Amino acid sequence: MNSLLKTMLMILLSSTITSAQVKIETGNMVKGFCIAAPSPSKLNQFILFIENDLVPAGINTLVLRVDYNYQFASYPELSDENALSKNDVKQLVKICKKHHIEIIPQINLLGHQSWASSPGNLLKIFPEFDETPNVKFPEKYEWPNPDGLYCKSYCPLHPKVHEVVFSLIDEITAAFEANAFHAGLDEVFYIGHEQCPRCANLNKAQLFSDEVNRIQVHLKNNGKNLWMWGDRLIDGSSTGIGMWEGSENGTWPAIDLISKDVVICDWHYDQAIPTASYFALKGFKVISCPWRKGEVAQLQWQQMKQNNENSTQPLQNKFGGVMQTVWSSAERFLDSYNNPEPEKETEAACFKQLIEAWKSDKK
Repeated sequence: MNSLLKTMLMILLSSTITSAQVKIETGNMVKGFCIAAPSPSKLNQFILFIENDLVPAGINTLVLRVDYNYQFASYPELSDENALSKNDVKQLVKICKKHHIEIIPQINLLGHQSWASSPGNLLKIFPEFDETPNVKFPEKYEWPNPDGLYCKSYCPLHPKVHEVVFSLIDEITAAFEANAFHAGLDEVFYIGHEQCPRCANLNKAQLFSDEVNRIQVHLKNNGKNLWMWGDRLIDGSSTGIGMWEGSENGTWPAIDLISKDVVICDWHYDQAIPTASYFALKGFKVISCPWRKGEVAQLQWQQMKQNNENSTQPLQNKFGGVMQTVWSSAERFLDSYNNPEPEKETEAACFKQLIEAWKSDKK
């Protein structure tokens, strides 16, 4: 039996432990929230949300998906038209410091360099970085499609790409006064592609791990940590997890090739699949990440506590906590969250159920 399947089975069998039996200290675990950075016009509303909602909920980690919503000085042509200024960012930093919330900015690296029929800012300005230049954007995007186009990737072996990418990382981590950076690295479908003159047909796991380690070393040299999504490190075929929450394009063996300093954000949205144990046993600190289903979020929190309760001391600090993910805009989320009765299976409803699970620990 595949080792991942064995690990998952063991954790599923142990999940019969009731919450009453779990009596561990959860104060040091991550209670996280991941959302797109707000637009400048909604900055004050978002700051009030931090003060009035995230702080009482016990949030201690805020991952902001910034991407190009910042007025970069190093490459201003990459910034969105209506992007946050350095002064805007300092207001976010101030409120988070006041309440001891670690703020971690994110820029999607490697994958997610396009959406539907449009390139992202990096490939728009630097089209030479495109891993698949011969894959053209359709006028009307549909999935699936003959080209297997979900999102474009940049070529990790392009000789100029890291000069740009590392400048952005350095600038944004400095602006946010951050000790960590989230690089995304999820849902990378184009890697080692036959069209690429540099990495065609090379080992995909090696290409992926080399890029992760390249980013991690750059951050470590600047005294910072790397966070990333974990889906490309799970064998999606043998586990039945599939091509989205796991990898079916050969990147998953990279789990044995990347630095153990990397923090893994392990996202599962429809089931509380216990792959956090897999990452922990491989030596990584891991954060479980829900989306829209509150019962999944609560189960992930219970699993984290149970894993700590039933683990040896070296493993206990690997089960890091839970982070709510939000994939709508900050503005849209706040509208839903402020609705007294949000619709079921929304990000807002899920987050409120996760907060209830956290509150129950204090009773």
